[in-house]
Amino acid sequence: MKRNSLISKVLYVSFALVTLNCLTSVAAALNRPKLVVGIVVDQMRWDYLYRYYDLYGEGGFKRLLHEGYNCENTMINYVPTVTAVGHSSIFTGSVPSIHGIAGNEMMINGKITYCCTDTTVHSIGSKSAAGCMSPRNLLTTTIGDELKIATDFNAKVIGISIKDRASILPAGHSANAAYWIDNSTGTFITSSYYMDKLPEWVSKFNKEYGGHTEKEISYSAYGNLMTEAMAKAAIEGEALGQDSITDMLTVSFSCTDKIGHKYATHSKEIQNIFVDLDKKLADMFSYLDQKIGKGQYLLFLTADHGAANNILMLQKHGIPAEGFWPDKTADELDGFLKQKFGVQKKLVKCILNYNVYLNHEAINSLALNLDEVKKYAIEWLKRNPQYTYVVDLEHINEASIPSVVREKLINGYNRLRSGDIQIVLNPANYEVSSDGIGRGTTHGVWNPYDSHIPFILMGWHVKPGKTNAKTTINDIAATVCAMIHIQMPNGCIGNAIEL
Repeated sequence: MKRNSLISKVLYVSFALVTLNCLTSVAAALNRPKLVVGIVVDQMRWDYLYRYYDLYGEGGFKRLLHEGYNCENTMINYVPTVTAVGHSSIFTGSVPSIHGIAGNEMMINGKITYCCTDTTVHSIGSKSAAGCMSPRNLLTTTIGDELKIATDFNAKVIGISIKDRASILPAGHSANAAYWIDNSTGTFITSSYYMDKLPEWVSKFNKEYGGHTEKEISYSAYGNLMTEAMAKAAIEGEALGQDSITDMLTVSFSCTDKIGHKYATHSKEIQNIFVDLDKKLADMFSYLDQKIGKGQYLLFLTADHGAANNILMLQKHGIPAEGFWPDKTADELDGFLKQKFGVQKKLVKCILNYNVYLNHEAINSLALNLDEVKKYAIEWLKRNPQYTYVVDLEHINEASIPSVVREKLINGYNRLRSGDIQIVLNPANYEVSSDGIGRGTTHGVWNPYDSHIPFILMGWHVKPGKTNAKTTINDIAATVCAMIHIQMPNGCIGNAIEL
């Protein structure tokens, strides 16, 4: 009996040691950073990393380049290259065809709708309608959503930006909060989608930093200051990265886009705002080192899109460039179709994101054939030499266009929310206002100036290095999720890069 008892004890102890060893191995395998910080710089062309390199200090962009892993050849693989789509694609690892955000504005239930509009919620922290927003139009999960799921919803996820869409869409559906500026008050607000009352730390922040005009915030370095300060306040107020559960903070610097639109890519104003941003990044990195611990947080920096060089500047130096007037084109096309089919009803709703939206309700009520209307519309548009291609979005694969452009059109086409016909302009041609071609710029097309973006990882488990291998915007979410051992978002089509 004693022998059997001894054998049983030995087996029990052995089993316990094996079990403990397995649990220890699992714990080691699930080692994660304390905090994931996703930074998006709105309208940051890839070449801004180098154009102002000599003006940057050592702690911001240069630190990213020297200490981080730099994916030099990261491209956006869809159109349109605009803010809402970019922020959605970064954090879902997906494309408009799947995640459903087909533009800053898009067609939902027959109406042109803002990407984050939600009439079922109300503003928190403001009496205006600026908080009637939510992520409900986004059809897939984000990195933050998957982190929530992986931690049984114990992780905290917060989104910060001046712009509502740049805060709401990155944070995802299950985020604890997203905060953005109400331009009527100059303060950070949120939506009843997330909470019923602003936290005390947000109210305190608004008293200290709020009350400025939209011009003072969005078109000056104060916007950078306010965004960085709010990010720090969120870390302090929500104790992000302060326990054993990984949290996530998404931060989008938006005044770079506002200034870029107004002054263009080679202006003193855009140079100044990026030099200022460099200082804010250096300060933020230093703060994270002290608060979270150097090497204890995983940080990435990227952009939602780039920007075209100004038309007038290019023309001055003999480079082909021209403006495109969407409203004028839509009216002229509508007039042609009315005459062609002998009807009075409006057959073209609008041109948005270089998509021609036909009036399906009118076409159906007049018993017209949609394919025939599209055929004549395409034939008319093709007469204009400014358009490289004009494509029926339901039949993209039948179009004689380069594969790289075809892929971007397919990825950008959501059958319920996009238009009927895609106009692809000649290079360096872009949409301008009815006032004419000014000193500013815009973005939205497939070309490298709009689609080549930075993507740099730094911090937890990241060794310095770089790659020129082809990377897409979708690979960002796939890479971050692989690094922290969580499932990639449910619409992700990206691949994790090899670090």
